[in-house]
Amino acid sequence: MATDQERRSPSISDLDGKRRKGPVTVDGVLLDGPLNDPKVGEKFIQDAFQVILEEAIRKGTDVSEQVCEWKEPDELRMLLDLDLVDAGEPSEKLLERCQDVIRYSVKTIHPRFYNQLFAGLDHHSLVGCYITETLNTSQYTYEIAPVFVLMEETVLRKISEMIGWKHFDGLFCPGGSIANMYAMNMARYKLYPEVKKRGLWEVPRLAIFTSDESHYSVAKGAAFQGLGTDSVYVVKTDERGRMIPKDLEEQISIVRSKGTVPFLVNATSGTTVFGAFDPLPEIADICEREGIWLHVDAAWGGSVLFSRKHRHLLTGIERANSVAWNPHKMLQVGLQCSVFLLNDDTGLMKKCHSANAGYLFQPDKFYDVGYDTGDKSLQCGRKVDCFKLWLMWKAVGTRGLEQKVDRAFACARYLVNEMKRRAGFRLLMEPQCVNVCFWYIPPSLRGKEESPDFWKNLGMVAPFIKERMVKQGTMMVGYQQQRTNVNFFRQILISPQISLDDLEFILDEIEHLGKDFQPH
Repeated sequence: MATDQERRSPSISDLDGKRRKGPVTVDGVLLDGPLNDPKVGEKFIQDAFQVILEEAIRKGTDVSEQVCEWKEPDELRMLLDLDLVDAGEPSEKLLERCQDVIRYSVKTIHPRFYNQLFAGLDHHSLVGCYITETLNTSQYTYEIAPVFVLMEETVLRKISEMIGWKHFDGLFCPGGSIANMYAMNMARYKLYPEVKKRGLWEVPRLAIFTSDESHYSVAKGAAFQGLGTDSVYVVKTDERGRMIPKDLEEQISIVRSKGTVPFLVNATSGTTVFGAFDPLPEIADICEREGIWLHVDAAWGGSVLFSRKHRHLLTGIERANSVAWNPHKMLQVGLQCSVFLLNDDTGLMKKCHSANAGYLFQPDKFYDVGYDTGDKSLQCGRKVDCFKLWLMWKAVGTRGLEQKVDRAFACARYLVNEMKRRAGFRLLMEPQCVNVCFWYIPPSLRGKEESPDFWKNLGMVAPFIKERMVKQGTMMVGYQQQRTNVNFFRQILISPQISLDDLEFILDEIEHLGKDFQPH
Protein backbone atom coordinates (compact mmCIF):
# COMPACT_ATOMS: atom_id res chain seq x y z
CA MET A 1 0.00 0.00 0.00
CA ALA A 2 1.33 3.45 -0.90
CA THR A 3 2.35 5.74 1.94
CA ASP A 4 1.03 9.29 2.30
CA GLN A 5 4.40 10.61 1.17
CA GLU A 6 4.36 8.44 -1.96
CA ARG A 7 0.80 9.60 -2.77
CA ARG A 8 1.85 13.22 -2.37
CA SER A 9 5.07 12.89 -4.47
CA PRO A 10 4.53 12.67 -8.22
CA SER A 11 6.92 10.45 -10.19
CA ILE A 12 9.53 11.88 -12.51
CA SER A 13 7.57 10.62 -15.51
CA ASP A 14 4.44 12.39 -14.23
CA LEU A 15 6.36 15.62 -13.87
CA ASP A 16 7.88 15.24 -17.33
CA GLY A 17 4.43 14.77 -18.79
CA LYS A 18 3.13 17.93 -17.15
CA ARG A 19 6.09 20.00 -18.24
CA ARG A 20 6.17 19.02 -21.90
CA LYS A 21 3.45 18.82 -24.51
CA GLY A 22 5.76 17.99 -27.40
CA PRO A 23 9.39 18.01 -28.60
CA VAL A 24 11.56 20.68 -27.00
CA THR A 25 14.09 22.61 -29.01
CA VAL A 26 16.42 25.43 -27.98
CA ASP A 27 18.15 27.48 -30.67
CA GLY A 28 17.18 24.79 -33.16
CA VAL A 29 18.69 21.97 -31.05
CA LEU A 30 16.38 19.11 -30.08
CA LEU A 31 16.74 18.28 -26.38
CA ASP A 32 14.47 15.25 -26.09
CA GLY A 33 16.65 12.24 -25.23
CA PRO A 34 20.46 11.87 -25.28
CA LEU A 35 22.61 13.13 -28.10
CA ASN A 36 23.87 9.65 -28.98
CA ASP A 37 22.17 6.26 -28.81
CA PRO A 38 23.62 4.42 -25.77
CA LYS A 39 22.97 1.00 -27.32
CA VAL A 40 24.99 1.90 -30.39
CA GLY A 41 27.81 3.08 -28.15
CA GLU A 42 27.72 -0.10 -26.07
CA LYS A 43 27.85 -2.23 -29.23
CA PHE A 44 30.90 -0.29 -30.41
CA ILE A 45 32.62 -0.84 -27.06
CA GLN A 46 31.92 -4.58 -27.17
CA ASP A 47 33.28 -4.85 -30.71
CA ALA A 48 36.29 -2.69 -29.87
CA PHE A 49 37.13 -4.86 -26.85
CA GLN A 50 37.22 -7.89 -29.14
CA VAL A 51 39.67 -6.04 -31.39
CA ILE A 52 41.81 -5.12 -28.37
CA LEU A 53 41.76 -8.67 -27.02
CA GLU A 54 42.71 -10.29 -30.32
CA GLU A 55 44.97 -7.72 -31.98
CA ALA A 56 46.67 -6.06 -29.00
CA ILE A 57 46.69 -8.61 -26.19
CA ARG A 58 46.80 -12.04 -27.87
CA LYS A 59 48.96 -11.07 -30.84
CA GLY A 60 50.92 -8.54 -28.80
CA THR A 61 52.19 -11.25 -26.46
CA ASP A 62 52.77 -13.89 -29.16
CA VAL A 63 56.46 -14.41 -29.96
CA SER A 64 55.56 -15.49 -33.48
CA GLU A 65 54.22 -11.98 -34.15
CA GLN A 66 56.35 -8.90 -34.82
CA VAL A 67 57.28 -6.45 -32.08
CA CYS A 68 56.52 -3.72 -34.60
CA GLU A 69 55.64 -3.41 -38.26
CA TRP A 70 57.97 -0.59 -39.21
CA LYS A 71 56.89 2.11 -41.66
CA GLU A 72 58.56 5.37 -42.55
CA PRO A 73 56.61 8.47 -41.43
CA ASP A 74 55.27 9.46 -44.85
CA GLU A 75 54.11 5.93 -45.61
CA LEU A 76 52.53 5.53 -42.17
CA ARG A 77 50.76 8.86 -42.47
CA MET A 78 49.14 7.67 -45.71
CA LEU A 79 48.19 4.27 -44.31
CA LEU A 80 46.47 5.75 -41.27
CA ASP A 81 44.60 8.60 -42.98
CA LEU A 82 45.14 10.86 -39.98
CA ASP A 83 43.31 13.91 -41.33
CA LEU A 84 40.25 15.02 -39.35
CA VAL A 85 37.13 15.85 -41.35
CA ASP A 86 33.66 17.34 -40.81
CA ALA A 87 31.54 14.20 -41.11
CA GLY A 88 31.80 11.30 -38.71
CA GLU A 89 32.53 7.71 -39.78
CA PRO A 90 30.51 4.53 -39.19
CA SER A 91 31.49 2.05 -36.48
CA GLU A 92 32.79 -0.49 -38.98
CA LYS A 93 35.29 2.01 -40.36
CA LEU A 94 36.32 3.10 -36.86
CA LEU A 95 37.02 -0.51 -35.87
CA GLU A 96 39.24 -0.85 -38.93
CA ARG A 97 41.09 2.25 -37.81
CA CYS A 98 41.51 0.79 -34.33
CA GLN A 99 43.02 -2.32 -35.89
CA ASP A 100 45.41 -0.19 -37.92
CA VAL A 101 46.47 1.79 -34.86
CA ILE A 102 47.31 -1.44 -33.04
CA ARG A 103 48.94 -3.01 -36.10
CA TYR A 104 51.43 -0.22 -36.67
CA SER A 105 52.18 0.54 -33.01
CA VAL A 106 55.09 -0.94 -31.08
CA LYS A 107 53.93 -3.88 -28.95
CA THR A 108 55.59 -3.04 -25.64
CA ILE A 109 53.91 -6.08 -24.08
CA HIS A 110 55.70 -8.39 -26.53
CA PRO A 111 58.14 -10.84 -24.87
CA ARG A 112 60.93 -9.49 -27.07
CA PHE A 113 60.51 -5.79 -26.35
CA TYR A 114 63.50 -4.69 -24.25
CA ASN A 115 63.85 -1.09 -25.37
CA GLN A 116 62.71 0.88 -22.31
CA LEU A 117 62.48 0.63 -18.54
CA PHE A 118 58.91 -0.59 -18.92
CA ALA A 119 57.70 -3.72 -20.70
CA GLY A 120 55.30 -6.61 -20.45
CA LEU A 121 51.65 -6.93 -19.53
CA ASP A 122 49.89 -7.38 -16.22
CA HIS A 123 46.30 -8.33 -16.90
CA HIS A 124 44.97 -7.16 -13.54
CA SER A 125 46.56 -3.76 -13.95
CA LEU A 126 45.06 -3.53 -17.43
CA VAL A 127 41.59 -4.15 -16.02
CA GLY A 128 42.30 -1.40 -13.50
CA CYS A 129 43.07 0.93 -16.42
CA TYR A 130 39.77 0.05 -18.11
CA ILE A 131 37.78 0.72 -14.94
CA THR A 132 39.38 4.05 -14.08
CA GLU A 133 39.05 5.27 -17.65
CA THR A 134 35.38 4.30 -17.63
CA LEU A 135 34.64 5.95 -14.29
CA ASN A 136 36.59 8.99 -15.55
CA THR A 137 36.96 10.69 -12.21
CA SER A 138 39.55 13.05 -10.81
CA GLN A 139 41.34 12.37 -7.57
CA TYR A 140 41.09 15.66 -5.73
CA THR A 141 38.16 15.38 -3.32
CA TYR A 142 36.46 12.65 -1.32
CA GLU A 143 33.19 13.99 -2.68
CA ILE A 144 33.97 12.88 -6.22
CA ALA A 145 36.43 10.01 -5.65
CA PRO A 146 35.65 8.44 -2.25
CA VAL A 147 36.94 4.96 -3.07
CA PHE A 148 40.14 6.16 -4.67
CA VAL A 149 41.01 8.72 -1.99
CA LEU A 150 40.98 5.94 0.61
CA MET A 151 42.78 3.57 -1.74
CA GLU A 152 45.60 6.03 -2.45
CA GLU A 153 46.12 6.57 1.27
CA THR A 154 46.28 2.80 1.85
CA VAL A 155 48.81 2.18 -0.92
CA LEU A 156 51.03 5.10 0.12
CA ARG A 157 50.98 3.96 3.74
CA LYS A 158 52.02 0.43 2.77
CA ILE A 159 54.89 1.65 0.61
CA SER A 160 56.05 4.04 3.34
CA GLU A 161 56.10 1.17 5.83
CA MET A 162 58.20 -0.86 3.41
CA ILE A 163 60.64 2.06 3.16
CA GLY A 164 60.83 2.12 6.94
CA TRP A 165 59.02 5.36 7.75
CA LYS A 166 56.67 5.89 10.67
CA HIS A 167 55.17 9.03 9.13
CA PHE A 168 54.26 9.71 5.53
CA ASP A 169 52.57 11.95 3.03
CA GLY A 170 52.52 11.91 -0.74
CA LEU A 171 50.51 11.25 -3.87
CA PHE A 172 50.52 9.57 -7.25
CA CYS A 173 51.79 11.94 -9.91
CA PRO A 174 52.36 11.94 -13.70
CA GLY A 175 55.80 10.36 -13.92
CA GLY A 176 59.09 10.14 -12.03
CA SER A 177 60.29 13.43 -13.51
CA ILE A 178 57.39 15.25 -11.87
CA ALA A 179 58.04 13.38 -8.62
CA ASN A 180 61.61 14.68 -8.65
CA MET A 181 60.32 18.21 -9.25
CA TYR A 182 57.99 17.82 -6.28
CA ALA A 183 61.02 17.00 -4.14
CA MET A 184 62.82 20.18 -5.25
CA ASN A 185 59.80 22.32 -4.53
CA MET A 186 59.26 20.73 -1.12
CA ALA A 187 62.92 21.04 -0.11
CA ARG A 188 63.04 24.70 -1.12
CA TYR A 189 59.80 25.49 0.72
CA LYS A 190 60.98 23.69 3.85
CA LEU A 191 64.09 25.88 3.96
CA TYR A 192 62.49 29.13 2.78
CA PRO A 193 58.67 29.02 3.13
CA GLU A 194 58.44 32.68 2.11
CA VAL A 195 59.39 31.67 -1.45
CA LYS A 196 55.80 30.58 -2.05
CA LYS A 197 54.51 34.13 -1.67
CA ARG A 198 57.44 36.39 -2.48
CA GLY A 199 59.30 34.46 -5.15
CA LEU A 200 62.92 33.67 -5.84
CA TRP A 201 64.30 37.17 -5.23
CA GLU A 202 63.58 36.68 -1.51
CA VAL A 203 65.97 33.71 -1.18
CA PRO A 204 69.72 33.30 -1.76
CA ARG A 205 71.18 31.37 -4.64
CA LEU A 206 70.44 27.68 -4.11
CA ALA A 207 72.31 24.53 -5.10
CA ILE A 208 71.22 20.99 -6.00
CA PHE A 209 73.62 18.05 -6.07
CA THR A 210 73.16 14.97 -8.22
CA SER A 211 75.39 12.39 -9.85
CA ASP A 212 76.64 12.47 -13.43
CA GLU A 213 74.56 9.31 -14.02
CA SER A 214 71.30 10.74 -12.66
CA HIS A 215 68.13 11.34 -14.64
CA TYR A 216 67.91 14.44 -16.82
CA SER A 217 64.74 15.51 -14.99
CA VAL A 218 66.92 17.02 -12.27
CA ALA A 219 68.28 19.64 -14.67
CA LYS A 220 64.85 20.12 -16.26
CA GLY A 221 63.27 20.58 -12.85
CA ALA A 222 65.82 23.18 -11.84
CA ALA A 223 65.13 25.13 -15.03
CA PHE A 224 61.37 24.81 -14.65
CA GLN A 225 61.39 26.08 -11.07
CA GLY A 226 63.47 29.11 -11.89
CA LEU A 227 66.65 27.88 -10.21
CA GLY A 228 68.51 27.50 -13.49
CA THR A 229 70.51 24.55 -14.70
CA ASP A 230 73.68 26.21 -13.35
CA SER A 231 72.31 25.54 -9.87
CA VAL A 232 72.74 21.79 -10.46
CA TYR A 233 76.16 20.56 -9.35
CA VAL A 234 77.18 17.26 -10.89
CA VAL A 235 78.88 14.81 -8.53
CA LYS A 236 81.37 12.27 -9.85
CA THR A 237 80.58 8.58 -9.92
CA ASP A 238 82.75 5.47 -9.61
CA GLU A 239 83.36 2.87 -12.29
CA ARG A 240 79.95 1.28 -11.55
CA GLY A 241 78.06 4.57 -11.94
CA ARG A 242 77.51 5.21 -8.20
CA MET A 243 77.83 8.64 -6.63
CA ILE A 244 81.14 9.20 -4.81
CA PRO A 245 80.32 10.59 -1.33
CA LYS A 246 83.73 12.22 -0.93
CA ASP A 247 83.20 14.30 -4.08
CA LEU A 248 79.73 15.25 -2.88
CA GLU A 249 81.15 16.48 0.40
CA GLU A 250 83.85 18.48 -1.34
CA GLN A 251 81.40 20.12 -3.73
CA ILE A 252 79.07 21.10 -0.90
CA SER A 253 82.02 22.77 0.86
CA ILE A 254 83.02 24.67 -2.28
CA VAL A 255 79.45 25.85 -2.88
CA ARG A 256 79.08 27.10 0.68
CA SER A 257 82.36 29.02 0.42
CA LYS A 258 80.86 30.97 -2.50
CA GLY A 259 77.79 31.98 -0.52
CA THR A 260 75.42 29.59 -2.26
CA VAL A 261 73.04 27.54 -0.10
CA PRO A 262 72.92 23.76 -0.71
CA PHE A 263 69.32 22.65 -0.24
CA LEU A 264 68.87 19.25 -1.94
CA VAL A 265 70.88 16.14 -2.73
CA ASN A 266 69.32 13.86 -5.34
CA ALA A 267 70.56 10.30 -4.88
CA THR A 268 69.67 7.71 -7.50
CA SER A 269 68.59 4.16 -6.76
CA GLY A 270 68.75 2.52 -10.15
CA THR A 271 70.29 4.82 -12.76
CA THR A 272 68.71 4.84 -16.20
CA VAL A 273 71.58 3.31 -18.15
CA PHE A 274 73.75 1.26 -15.79
CA GLY A 275 71.14 0.55 -13.11
CA ALA A 276 73.52 1.87 -10.43
CA PHE A 277 72.48 2.36 -6.80
CA ASP A 278 74.09 5.29 -5.01
CA PRO A 279 75.48 4.53 -1.51
CA LEU A 280 72.59 5.92 0.52
CA PRO A 281 73.98 5.49 4.07
CA GLU A 282 77.07 7.58 3.34
CA ILE A 283 75.06 10.19 1.43
CA ALA A 284 72.51 10.37 4.26
CA ASP A 285 75.32 10.96 6.77
CA ILE A 286 76.50 13.96 4.75
CA CYS A 287 72.97 15.36 4.36
CA GLU A 288 72.31 15.10 8.09
CA ARG A 289 75.59 16.83 8.97
CA GLU A 290 74.98 19.58 6.43
CA GLY A 291 71.25 20.00 7.04
CA ILE A 292 70.36 19.23 3.42
CA TRP A 293 67.20 17.56 2.14
CA LEU A 294 67.88 14.04 0.82
CA HIS A 295 65.69 12.93 -2.06
CA VAL A 296 66.04 9.42 -3.48
CA ASP A 297 65.09 9.01 -7.11
CA ALA A 298 64.11 5.33 -7.00
CA ALA A 299 61.90 5.60 -10.08
CA TRP A 300 63.66 2.59 -11.56
CA GLY A 301 65.06 0.70 -8.58
CA GLY A 302 62.30 1.31 -6.04
CA SER A 303 60.59 -2.00 -6.85
CA VAL A 304 63.55 -3.76 -5.23
CA LEU A 305 61.78 -2.94 -1.94
CA PHE A 306 59.60 -5.99 -2.56
CA SER A 307 62.53 -8.41 -2.80
CA ARG A 308 64.02 -9.90 0.35
CA LYS A 309 66.93 -11.07 -1.79
CA HIS A 310 67.79 -7.73 -3.39
CA ARG A 311 66.43 -5.14 -0.98
CA HIS A 312 69.93 -4.51 0.35
CA LEU A 313 70.48 -2.33 -2.72
CA LEU A 314 68.18 0.23 -1.07
CA THR A 315 69.81 0.15 2.36
CA GLY A 316 69.58 3.66 3.80
CA ILE A 317 66.46 4.72 1.88
CA GLU A 318 64.61 5.01 5.19
CA ARG A 319 66.77 8.06 5.96
CA ALA A 320 65.50 10.01 2.94
CA ASN A 321 63.22 13.03 3.24
CA SER A 322 61.42 12.06 0.03
CA VAL A 323 61.34 9.24 -2.50
CA ALA A 324 60.21 8.89 -6.13
CA TRP A 325 59.16 5.47 -7.43
CA ASN A 326 57.60 4.23 -10.69
CA PRO A 327 55.62 0.98 -10.33
CA HIS A 328 54.96 1.18 -14.08
CA LYS A 329 58.52 0.08 -14.66
CA MET A 330 59.75 -3.11 -13.02
CA LEU A 331 56.30 -4.16 -11.76
CA GLN A 332 54.53 -3.71 -15.13
CA VAL A 333 51.72 -1.52 -13.81
CA GLY A 334 50.16 0.25 -16.79
CA LEU A 335 51.61 3.60 -17.76
CA GLN A 336 51.57 5.82 -15.95
CA CYS A 337 51.90 4.93 -12.30
CA SER A 338 54.35 7.06 -10.32
CA VAL A 339 54.61 7.83 -6.63
CA PHE A 340 56.03 10.77 -4.70
CA LEU A 341 56.47 9.97 -1.01
CA LEU A 342 57.34 12.33 1.80
CA ASN A 343 58.67 11.46 5.26
CA ASP A 344 56.38 13.92 7.01
CA ASP A 345 53.11 14.15 8.92
CA THR A 346 53.01 17.90 9.58
CA GLY A 347 51.05 18.86 6.46
CA LEU A 348 54.14 20.29 4.79
CA MET A 349 53.03 19.24 1.34
CA LYS A 350 49.68 20.95 1.57
CA LYS A 351 51.22 24.11 3.02
CA CYS A 352 53.66 24.20 0.13
CA HIS A 353 51.15 23.68 -2.67
CA SER A 354 47.72 24.75 -1.44
CA ALA A 355 45.76 27.53 -3.10
CA ASN A 356 42.57 27.05 -1.04
CA ALA A 357 40.23 27.21 -4.03
CA GLY A 358 36.86 27.75 -2.39
CA TYR A 359 34.84 26.37 -5.30
CA LEU A 360 36.49 22.95 -4.92
CA PHE A 361 37.80 22.69 -1.36
CA GLN A 362 34.89 24.15 0.56
CA PRO A 363 35.70 24.15 4.30
CA ASP A 364 32.08 23.64 5.39
CA LYS A 365 31.36 20.33 3.65
CA PHE A 366 29.26 17.72 5.44
CA TYR A 367 32.21 15.29 5.74
CA ASP A 368 35.77 15.48 7.07
CA VAL A 369 37.50 17.74 4.53
CA GLY A 370 40.83 16.27 5.57
CA TYR A 371 40.05 13.64 2.94
CA ASP A 372 40.10 16.28 0.20
CA THR A 373 43.71 15.69 -0.78
CA GLY A 374 43.77 17.61 -4.05
CA ASP A 375 45.26 20.82 -2.65
CA LYS A 376 48.50 18.95 -1.92
CA SER A 377 48.96 18.52 -5.65
CA LEU A 378 50.30 20.96 -8.22
CA GLN A 379 47.60 19.66 -10.55
CA CYS A 380 43.88 20.15 -10.28
CA GLY A 381 42.59 17.26 -12.35
CA ARG A 382 44.57 14.14 -11.41
CA LYS A 383 44.06 10.68 -12.84
CA VAL A 384 43.41 7.71 -10.58
CA ASP A 385 46.70 5.87 -10.96
CA CYS A 386 46.63 4.08 -7.61
CA PHE A 387 43.89 1.62 -8.61
CA LYS A 388 46.01 -0.19 -11.22
CA LEU A 389 48.67 -0.92 -8.62
CA TRP A 390 46.15 -1.74 -5.87
CA LEU A 391 44.27 -4.25 -8.02
CA MET A 392 47.46 -5.97 -9.16
CA TRP A 393 48.79 -6.05 -5.59
CA LYS A 394 45.49 -7.56 -4.40
CA ALA A 395 45.67 -10.18 -7.14
CA VAL A 396 49.20 -11.48 -6.57
CA GLY A 397 50.05 -10.22 -3.08
CA THR A 398 53.34 -8.81 -1.85
CA ARG A 399 55.03 -12.16 -2.47
CA GLY A 400 53.81 -12.16 -6.07
CA LEU A 401 55.38 -8.74 -6.63
CA GLU A 402 58.57 -10.06 -5.05
CA GLN A 403 58.57 -12.89 -7.61
CA LYS A 404 58.38 -10.36 -10.45
CA VAL A 405 61.46 -8.56 -9.16
CA ASP A 406 63.44 -11.72 -8.40
CA ARG A 407 62.65 -13.23 -11.78
CA ALA A 408 63.87 -10.09 -13.57
CA PHE A 409 67.18 -10.30 -11.72
CA ALA A 410 67.43 -14.02 -12.50
CA CYS A 411 66.85 -13.39 -16.23
CA ALA A 412 69.60 -10.77 -16.22
CA ARG A 413 72.00 -13.15 -14.50
CA TYR A 414 71.24 -15.93 -16.99
CA LEU A 415 71.84 -13.61 -19.95
CA VAL A 416 75.14 -12.39 -18.50
CA ASN A 417 76.34 -15.95 -17.96
CA GLU A 418 75.41 -16.89 -21.51
CA MET A 419 77.24 -13.85 -22.90
CA LYS A 420 80.40 -14.96 -21.14
CA ARG A 421 80.17 -18.29 -22.95
CA ARG A 422 79.78 -16.82 -26.43
CA ALA A 423 82.39 -15.20 -28.61
CA GLY A 424 81.76 -11.59 -29.56
CA PHE A 425 79.86 -10.41 -26.48
CA ARG A 426 81.62 -8.02 -24.12
CA LEU A 427 80.09 -6.63 -20.92
CA LEU A 428 80.69 -3.05 -19.85
CA MET A 429 80.34 -4.18 -16.23
CA GLU A 430 78.62 -6.72 -14.06
CA PRO A 431 75.04 -5.46 -13.65
CA GLN A 432 73.85 -4.20 -10.27
CA CYS A 433 70.23 -4.21 -11.40
CA VAL A 434 68.58 -5.79 -14.44
CA ASN A 435 70.29 -3.44 -16.92
CA VAL A 436 72.68 -5.58 -18.97
CA CYS A 437 75.05 -3.26 -20.86
CA PHE A 438 77.25 -4.85 -23.51
CA TRP A 439 78.91 -4.60 -26.88
CA TYR A 440 78.63 -7.11 -29.66
CA ILE A 441 81.90 -7.49 -31.57
CA PRO A 442 81.12 -8.88 -35.04
CA PRO A 443 83.54 -11.28 -36.77
CA SER A 444 84.98 -8.47 -38.91
CA LEU A 445 86.32 -6.69 -35.79
CA ARG A 446 87.49 -9.62 -33.69
CA GLY A 447 91.22 -9.74 -33.11
CA LYS A 448 91.51 -6.04 -33.97
CA GLU A 449 90.92 -4.68 -30.45
CA GLU A 450 94.29 -2.91 -30.47
CA SER A 451 93.84 -1.22 -33.85
CA PRO A 452 93.39 2.58 -33.82
CA ASP A 453 89.94 2.44 -35.44
CA PHE A 454 88.53 -0.39 -33.34
CA TRP A 455 86.38 1.65 -30.95
CA LYS A 456 85.18 3.98 -33.69
CA ASN A 457 84.06 1.00 -35.76
CA LEU A 458 82.55 -0.78 -32.76
CA GLY A 459 80.43 2.29 -32.10
CA MET A 460 78.73 1.72 -35.46
CA VAL A 461 77.70 -1.85 -34.70
CA ALA A 462 74.78 -1.22 -32.33
CA PRO A 463 73.02 1.27 -34.67
CA PHE A 464 73.61 -1.15 -37.57
CA ILE A 465 71.99 -4.05 -35.72
CA LYS A 466 69.22 -1.90 -34.23
CA GLU A 467 68.06 -0.71 -37.64
CA ARG A 468 67.84 -4.26 -38.91
CA MET A 469 65.97 -5.62 -35.89
CA VAL A 470 63.40 -2.81 -35.92
CA LYS A 471 62.74 -3.05 -39.66
CA GLN A 472 62.38 -6.82 -39.41
CA GLY A 473 60.30 -6.49 -36.25
CA THR A 474 62.06 -9.33 -34.45
CA MET A 475 62.81 -7.49 -31.19
CA MET A 476 63.70 -4.07 -29.80
CA VAL A 477 66.79 -3.37 -27.70
CA GLY A 478 68.05 0.09 -26.80
CA TYR A 479 71.55 1.40 -27.36
CA GLN A 480 73.39 4.53 -26.31
CA GLN A 481 76.70 6.21 -25.67
CA GLN A 482 77.61 6.91 -22.06
CA ARG A 483 80.66 8.65 -20.66
CA THR A 484 83.53 7.77 -23.00
CA ASN A 485 81.94 4.49 -24.08
CA VAL A 486 80.97 4.17 -27.72
CA ASN A 487 77.48 2.88 -28.58
CA PHE A 488 76.53 -0.20 -26.60
CA PHE A 489 73.33 -2.17 -26.06
CA ARG A 490 71.31 -1.80 -22.86
CA GLN A 491 69.16 -4.87 -22.37
CA ILE A 492 66.25 -4.52 -19.92
CA LEU A 493 64.80 -7.81 -18.74
CA ILE A 494 61.65 -7.23 -16.72
CA SER A 495 58.76 -8.62 -18.76
CA PRO A 496 57.01 -11.55 -17.04
CA GLN A 497 56.38 -12.96 -20.53
CA ILE A 498 60.11 -13.64 -21.07
CA SER A 499 61.01 -17.33 -21.36
CA LEU A 500 64.30 -19.17 -21.62
CA ASP A 501 63.79 -19.34 -25.39
CA ASP A 502 63.53 -15.54 -25.51
CA LEU A 503 66.80 -15.13 -23.62
CA GLU A 504 68.55 -17.45 -26.07
CA PHE A 505 66.90 -15.66 -28.99
CA ILE A 506 68.33 -12.32 -27.89
CA LEU A 507 71.90 -13.51 -28.35
CA ASP A 508 71.16 -15.58 -31.46
CA GLU A 509 69.41 -12.66 -33.16
CA ILE A 510 72.16 -10.16 -32.38
CA GLU A 511 74.71 -12.58 -33.80
CA HIS A 512 72.53 -13.14 -36.87
CA LEU A 513 71.88 -9.45 -37.54
CA GLY A 514 75.47 -8.38 -36.96
CA LYS A 515 77.47 -11.22 -38.51
CA ASP A 516 78.06 -9.43 -41.83
CA PHE A 517 78.87 -5.99 -40.43
CA GLN A 518 81.79 -4.38 -42.22
CA PRO A 519 83.53 -1.20 -41.02
CA HIS A 520 83.45 1.77 -43.38
